Amino acid sequence: MPPFGQGVSVTLEHLFDPGAVAVVGASDTEGKVGYEAMANAVAFDGPVSPVNPSGSGTLFGEQFVGSVTDVDDDVDLALCCVPGPAVPEVVAACGEAGIGAAVVYASGFAEAGPDGEALQAETAAAAREGDVTLLGPNTSGFVVPARDLLCSFASGVADIPAGNTAVVAQSGGLAHVLAFLSRRQDRGVSAMVGLGNRATVGFAETVRYFDADDRTDAIVLHVEGTDDGRALLSACRESETPVVAYKVGQSDVGDFAASHTGALTGDHALYAAGFAQYGVPTVEASDRLLDAAAALGDSPDPDGPNVGVVTAQAGPGIIIADRIQRAGGRLPELADETRERVDDALRGVTYTGNPVDTGRPMPEFGDVVTAVAEDDNVDIVLVYELFEAALGFPVDALSGLAGRVDKPVLFATEGIEEDMAADRRALSAAGVPLFATPERAAEAAGVLARYAGLSDRREAPADD
Repeated sequence: MPPFGQGVSVTLEHLFDPGAVAVVGASDTEGKVGYEAMANAVAFDGPVSPVNPSGSGTLFGEQFVGSVTDVDDDVDLALCCVPGPAVPEVVAACGEAGIGAAVVYASGFAEAGPDGEALQAETAAAAREGDVTLLGPNTSGFVVPARDLLCSFASGVADIPAGNTAVVAQSGGLAHVLAFLSRRQDRGVSAMVGLGNRATVGFAETVRYFDADDRTDAIVLHVEGTDDGRALLSACRESETPVVAYKVGQSDVGDFAASHTGALTGDHALYAAGFAQYGVPTVEASDRLLDAAAALGDSPDPDGPNVGVVTAQAGPGIIIADRIQRAGGRLPELADETRERVDDALRGVTYTGNPVDTGRPMPEFGDVVTAVAEDDNVDIVLVYELFEAALGFPVDALSGLAGRVDKPVLFATEGIEEDMAADRRALSAAGVPLFATPERAAEAAGVLARYAGLSDRREAPADD
């Protein structure tokens, strides 16, 4: 990875960590992009200036100014809420004002045919001339919740909680889907970025930036297509932060994708092979991206694909055992010592193989989980337990267990939300990744198993 603060990282720091923001094309008409972008932007704890030569008075308590060159503060980031044809001139003005980064929301660029391609080329040229890094065009922006940096015109982004997963999506719409989904899953994001047409900022640059971000422990990618796949794959392999990808386009959606972000979806099998070659696990659904991020970002790196399963109910355990093996994991035999420990902890346990089936939650359930986690044959631990109010979850046993045994410990459950809320909060506070269904937990364990199996490819020379 290039040293932080050199090359593209400098301009991406202006983008994602600005000191002051200008909203160009700010409007006092509710419903317009310039109004909604300003409504979100003012949550930022630094100066935010509405810019519009036709504006007067104040907007959200901030004084209108006529041009970015008239802003008193040293602006790092401009949110461009102007129509497409006006964008090159605005970007040029940003360069003259020394603004290092801009978000371009407007559509009608490379995704819209030859005229749009020409407009995008003109915009990119203005950005290069003025040393301005562009996010977009044709994007709905980004958010960094921990800084209240809400550079999106979408409603509701103020309610996206801070977390440790960076969402980087080719589609701004899908970026928002993932961010809102992270809220419902009580996970949150370190950042959410919609790349749009990728005039200057693409996958490789954002992966490198968030790899260096202390708030980010996992990076998830939504990929429609890219004309520089090698740069993307190299950045993923060089990343010390785990990266997981969702490549869409197994069926023929090429024309639709091209009209969306100007992307050529390419051969899905080639992308899948490329990600595997460069050590990047892939998933096939948006919610599975966040599940994978939780498993990878909140856990020690797994040493291998062997999963030890402890379940308090046989039915979910059977599903888990099936799904883990289909997802690339293995169910190793437990050591004799582990089986003895399980027998000693819980006489009459239903099944002491792998999965271990206790039949129902019991006070000794945590001891059984600990015994399996300490088995040298096990690289990853997955626990399933329907919530029973009389017993609760084995919070004491699970707290700190993953760090002590240096392997991932995942927990899946179901029950009445209100009844298990306190125990869920306790497990979350202890850093235990939580899942709502047996399938999702098993597939997350499968991602961990595949990630372990791809480790040698991530360590390969970057230029092979």
